[in-house]
Order: sequence, then structure tokens, then C-alpha cells
Amino acid sequence: MTDRGTSPRRWDKRTLVGFVVSVVAIAGCVWWMSNQEAPEFPTDPADLALLVLSLGVYFVATFARGWRWNSILGFLRVSHERIDAYALTVVGYMGNTVLPARGGELLRVFLMAERSEARRTEVLGSIVTERLLDAIALVLLFVLVAVTGRGEAPGGSATIVAAGVALVVGVGGAFAYLRLRQAGRFATFADKIRPVARASRQLFSVRGVVLFAVTLAIWFMEATVFSLCARSLGLDLGVLDSLVVTVLASLSALIPAGPGYIGTYDAAALFALHHLGINGGAAVSCVLLFRFVAFVPITVAGLIIMLARYGGLRGALRRERAAEADEA
Repeated sequence: MTDRGTSPRRWDKRTLVGFVVSVVAIAGCVWWMSNQEAPEFPTDPADLALLVLSLGVYFVATFARGWRWNSILGFLRVSHERIDAYALTVVGYMGNTVLPARGGELLRVFLMAERSEARRTEVLGSIVTERLLDAIALVLLFVLVAVTGRGEAPGGSATIVAAGVALVVGVGGAFAYLRLRQAGRFATFADKIRPVARASRQLFSVRGVVLFAVTLAIWFMEATVFSLCARSLGLDLGVLDSLVVTVLASLSALIPAGPGYIGTYDAAALFALHHLGINGGAAVSCVLLFRFVAFVPITVAGLIIMLARYGGLRGALRRERAAEADEA
């Protein structure tokens, strides 16, 4: 699926790069795993109960993501059904799992624009705002956990300094841009990005503080899910150390890769676990189990919602091609 201003050729190149990165990362993971003991999975009722609890926590985190997107759309005064914000959040995660280059985000853009009066650029802006909140929260959590000594940062102090500098430069750059805009600078550039960037203005308000607090809570819940998966395997991995693993694995998702961030996500998680002293089959079991909890149920749910509410992936793609043909 292509958006206006994105050529098929550029999309194909990005997809190809993603697959190459995934193949290399998978090859590295498979080579390393082949030299470890076979992974084991929980069978004891108490351990299985921890897995069920982890699924419940992940459900709450997904619900919170849907609430956050609905709130961002509300700021834009996008007339939409609230249920679509929650349903398409699940569909988006399903799409990111089965489609390359975060194709789930494009599904969300098209389907929400189709079922509301919003333009695609406005919907895209709301998703960009989500990703900004996630990126800022991930970097801040990584720095705070590492600096306080409650978790260990792979790469030591150099990694912490680099993350801190990136956070300061990013936030400082945003404030500097706003001040320059108030002085009348960058008018042409602002006109071009306004449809996409308008949603991000709420980040510099009380609403933005609330959204950021919810985002932090979401990532703590993700870390709790990872910790519960580890504990179901008998591994003593606390929430804060799990937060370091979750942050690194999620940041690796920014690297172009194949569907489900396959290879890059796993390599980052295994690297972080190794630094925390969890190696071999235990690390492999932990990553595979978290993969199942965080990817499989939401993908199945997303496919069901896509078929039942939105007519399936093929139907969505056909409607998009028809819409693009009408615009042409």
C-alpha cells in the first residue's frame, strides 16, 4: 500500500533493505542458538498462571494504546467512532507483524481515513505523535534505569551518554523550532509539514503530559509482561531489568526489517539478556516465550477484526487502489 508522495520504487527498496537486514540478523541468531542448549518452556500450573497473567497485562497495555490514539485524534477533532481507535490499534500491530516496513501503520492511516472525515495526512500525524511519545519515553526510561543503577545498560556509560544526548538534542531542537516559528522563520517548511505535525502540538500542553504519563505506564506494563514470562521459566528477572531488555528490543524495531521485526528484535533482546547474565537456552526460551505472548494473540485478534469489521486485507487494498485511481 502506498501513500501519496511515496513512490512504489522507494517502497520496494525500503522493503528489500528490511528483508536483507532481517536475513542477516536471523542468520546470526540461528548460528548463536545452534550452539546453545535446547530451549524449555513452562508446564507447571503456577508457571502457566504467570503466562496467563502476562497476557492480561498485555491486553491492558494494548487498551491503553487505543485510548492514547483516541485522545490524540480527539485533539485533531477527527469525527470517528471510538471503537475504531481501539480496533485499528490491534489491526496495526497485526499489520506490523505480517507486513514489511511497519505496514500496519499504513493500514491504520487508510482505514481510519476511510471511516472518518479526516485526511490521510491528519491520521498519519496522529500516528507520528504516538511514535514520538514512544521514542521519548523509551530513551528517557533507558537513561533513568541505567543512571540509577537499578538496571544494567549494555555498552556501559557510553550508551547512557549517547541516549541522554539524543534526548536532550531532540527535545531542545523541538523547543528551538517552536521559538523560531513564533519569530516567523521556516514558514515554507511549516506549511509543508503542518498537516502531519499539527497533532504533535498537543505534546507541549497539559494534555501532552497526560499522554506521556500513559506512555510511560504502557512501557512499564510491557516490561512487566517480559518479567512475568521470565519468571514463568524460573528466571529471576525484575521489572526494571526487563525494562532495559524491552527498551533495547523496541528501539531495534526502528531498524528497517522484515515482518514482525524478525531478527533485529530477537538479536537486541538476546544481547540485553546476555548482558544481564541470562545466556544459552534460558535466554532463547525467554525471547521465544515473550515473542509468543506479545505477537501471536494480538496478530490473531487483529486478523479477526480485520476480516469481521474491515472486510479483510484484500478488500482494504482494493478500496485503496480505487481511491488512488479516483484521485489520479
